[in-house]
Amino acid sequence: MDTEAQHTERDPSATPQPGPAERPRFARSSALYRHLDGPWRKAAALLTLCVVFLLLLSHFVVQPFLIPSGSMEPTLQVGDRVLVNKLAYHLGGTPRRGDVVVFDGRGSFVQEGDEGNPLGRAVRSAGAALGLTEPAETDYVKRVVGVGGDRVVCCDKRGRIEVNGTPVDEPYLHPGDAPSQVPFDIVVPDGTLWVLGDHRSRSSDSRDHLGEPGGGMVPVDRVIGRADWIGWPLGRWTSVGTSDAFAGVRGPVGGHG
Repeated sequence: MDTEAQHTERDPSATPQPGPAERPRFARSSALYRHLDGPWRKAAALLTLCVVFLLLLSHFVVQPFLIPSGSMEPTLQVGDRVLVNKLAYHLGGTPRRGDVVVFDGRGSFVQEGDEGNPLGRAVRSAGAALGLTEPAETDYVKRVVGVGGDRVVCCDKRGRIEVNGTPVDEPYLHPGDAPSQVPFDIVVPDGTLWVLGDHRSRSSDSRDHLGEPGGGMVPVDRVIGRADWIGWPLGRWTSVGTSDAFAGVRGPVGGHG
C-alpha cells in the first residue's frame, strides 16, 4: 500500500473555509441583494400600482388642479389645489351660470399649435394630473357667466353685468373690482360659454378675446370639469360651490340657458 499517497490526499471537506471577512465582496453584495430584493420589489410594485390608480382617478373622476395665478381671488388663492369633478358634465349635466370650471383654452384663449416635446409634455401632464406641478399653460379656471343663447351686457347704470336683461349682483368679486372696465354686448352661441375671472382687474378671460375669431367663447366640449372643492391647504378645505347670483336670471328667448 502506498502510504505516502494516503498522507498526501486531503479530504476536501476538511479544507478551511473563508470567514465572513474573507469572502469576496461581490459574494456579500449578492447575498445582501437577495435579502432586500423581495421587500423592495414589493414596495416598488405597490408604489407603481398607487401611481397608476391615482392617474386613472385623475383622468376619469377627480383631478387636482394647482391654481397658478390670482385671477380667481378671493374664491381661489394662488397655490390652492382644487379638486375638479370630471363627472359633473359627463352624466347628462351641462355647465351652468355661476359654476367655476376648468377648461382647455386651445382654440379659444390660445391658438392651436406646437405643444413641444411629446415626452416632456407627458411628464408635465402626469405631474399636473397629480396636483404636483402647475397645469399646462393652455388650461384655465374661470366662472361661467353666460351659457348658450344668453345675451350678456356690460354694464347697467349701476355698473352691474346684465344677463338676458337681468342685472346680476356678484358677491364673489374681488373687493374693489368693478364687474368690468371693458364694455361688451354679446350673445353666447349654443354649445359655448362666456367666462370671467372673479378678480376682474387681474383676469385674462373672455373679454380679452372679443375681437378674435372665437369671440372669447369657450366650447363646452373643451371643459375639463367643475371645480367643486378646495383640497389643499388643509386650512382652506371648503366647497367651491355654484353661486346663486344668477338665480333670478331667466332663460334666453329662443335659447337653451
